[in-house]
Amino acid sequence: MSHPLFETGFYGRLRQQAGSHWHAYVAHDFVQQLGQGTLPPAAFRHYLTQDYLFLLHFARAWGLLISKLSEPAALRSATASLNAIVSELPLHLAYCQQWGISEASMASEPEAMETINYTRYVLDVGHTGDALELMTALMPCVAGYAEIGLTLLDDPATRFEGNPYAPWIENYGDESYLAGVGSSLLLFEALAQQRAGEQRFNPLTEIFTTATRLEAAFWQMGLNSAAPLQVSP
Repeated sequence: MSHPLFETGFYGRLRQQAGSHWHAYVAHDFVQQLGQGTLPPAAFRHYLTQDYLFLLHFARAWGLLISKLSEPAALRSATASLNAIVSELPLHLAYCQQWGISEASMASEPEAMETINYTRYVLDVGHTGDALELMTALMPCVAGYAEIGLTLLDDPATRFEGNPYAPWIENYGDESYLAGVGSSLLLFEALAQQRAGEQRFNPLTEIFTTATRLEAAFWQMGLNSAAPLQVSP
């Protein structure tokens, strides 16, 4: 489904360049099963636990982004995003508790390789690159989840009644969440203009597409965790 918010500007061009990788992310089987209410609960619980661990590193990445900014408006915008992530952690914990997952159990859970690969990639981009490169690595998560949420909300095939994943879907189509995404997109567009994004389009495309692939792998991690164990003959 088309959402103009995600199809314009520098972000829209990077998203378009990601091509089939973007589709594999936003239309992944994990996402489709969320919308239909058929996702195995074990897959969702594993995803929730790893997403909690992911958020901790994601907050670190936004803190790193703030350290690379100096213009007051950019600092305010990035700080607001970091505060939103930190504020989201208690909400995430409360939601996990509804699924029988405690903070202690999540904190003691080893990071999946997919979690390590994704978060360390983003942090590595941040440590070796500038603010535009780091934000390019962050945006598939920031705006991609909003696109997924809105797509599921608008899809007549999405089941809400009796769907245990309906609250998750509604959260990512929430007005306050979308407002935060809109602010991040504005900051990203400003950075692209200020930091010669057009002249750096190809390497930035590589960063964006790599982060997109890692997002799809994160969904697949959830599905794999609930797959039947293969017993060797």
